[in-house]
Amino acid sequence: METPAEAATRLRDAGCSVVAMHFADSAGMSRVKVIPLRRLESVARNGTGWSDIWAVVTVDEHFALVPPFDTPSGDCRLVPDAACARSLPFLTGYAWAPVDQFTQELEPLPVCPRGVLRTAEARLATLGLTAQATFEVEMTLLRDGQPATPGPGYSVRSLIAVRDFARDLAGALDDACVPVEQVHPEYSPGQFEVSVEPSAPIEAADRLLLLRFTARAVAAAHGLDVSFAPVVFSGGLGNGSHLHLSLWRGDVNLLTGGDGPAGMQPDGAAFVAGIRDELPALMGVVAPSVASYLRLQPGHWAGAYTAWGVENREASLRFIPGTVTSRARSANVELKVTDGAANPYYALACSLHAGRAGVERGATLPEPTQEDPGTLDAAALMARGIRRLPENLGEAAEAFAASAALRDGLGVIQHDALTAVRRKEWSDHGAKSEDELVALHRFAY
Repeated sequence: METPAEAATRLRDAGCSVVAMHFADSAGMSRVKVIPLRRLESVARNGTGWSDIWAVVTVDEHFALVPPFDTPSGDCRLVPDAACARSLPFLTGYAWAPVDQFTQELEPLPVCPRGVLRTAEARLATLGLTAQATFEVEMTLLRDGQPATPGPGYSVRSLIAVRDFARDLAGALDDACVPVEQVHPEYSPGQFEVSVEPSAPIEAADRLLLLRFTARAVAAAHGLDVSFAPVVFSGGLGNGSHLHLSLWRGDVNLLTGGDGPAGMQPDGAAFVAGIRDELPALMGVVAPSVASYLRLQPGHWAGAYTAWGVENREASLRFIPGTVTSRARSANVELKVTDGAANPYYALACSLHAGRAGVERGATLPEPTQEDPGTLDAAALMARGIRRLPENLGEAAEAFAASAALRDGLGVIQHDALTAVRRKEWSDHGAKSEDELVALHRFAY
């Protein structure tokens, strides 16, 4: 493991003079503190101060007062993971580092997003299992507050309109060790999507934050702005941040090579079934804003029902077997309901806990749904065990609050904190109009 001193030397040799310490909060918003590179060793050892009440911040920067975060007293320490720090050649002089959060006694803070995800990985490992993950990130490019490209999806016209941005983004991400698979225009005006290679879960969440950081820097250099918000313009399709997961025992992908549903092996199918069973509760962390539910409408390929299907883009859980030449490596399940308001560490941690709980109890999958579930009548939905997912954040917050699996996985402090944040955001903003919600969230993400 690289020491902070070795990391500082590496970054100095790369021309860096400052380090951006980047993390995500309970509302899914990005936060940053910048330190001189000469302080990296000291801050990696001692941390830098941060009020622990930010564990319950809401999208409009109010706080959901719930014990032990219901007092202005208290502090925690932000500690950069120096070994994971990377130089950013596109942003001259800058390095970037993900952040862990500790108490003043330098013990792990129960609400540290990276710590919560690390615990989820460790609990999965007790079953001899690991996961691979990545996010398929959608963003909206803006010029003077309007979409920077005209559409339609995948169009050369849209690409050429921002060709320098697309080229520089792909290059900047590769330079920052975020391995891009593809960049392309998406359906809405101004919308682009970036796909990244899968990795271990913490690395996948780190990469998502770094992708957003880099996209903002590249956009600014080209006179553009960027929004990852679930909905950027009223009536628009919105931005997803689709979470892809696969389950492994050693070097064997358990989502292929078996005789279970869609060729899954037993534990792989149970893992997917566990996620499916917890979908209503998971909405509290994967679609965690009031605005998320403007996007999650039937017929929009966002996934509005508790259905899974093989390559079914209207299923909230889309199973992707992969091509015959790459199946053993690439078979995965996509959680389509995840959007840009999600804190990626919490989204991944809760998904892993749900999947692990499915493995532990031997959960089973029903037959896949290959139709649009929105076209099925009530009797067919009931026969297949398919329900409408929560239609607003209020419903999602209560499903999250009631989930024994997520409470057990996250721990009481973290579960109560996120429940309180979701309930407060719904109470404060649930009655707002679509235009008001879009305006509130557009530049929060």
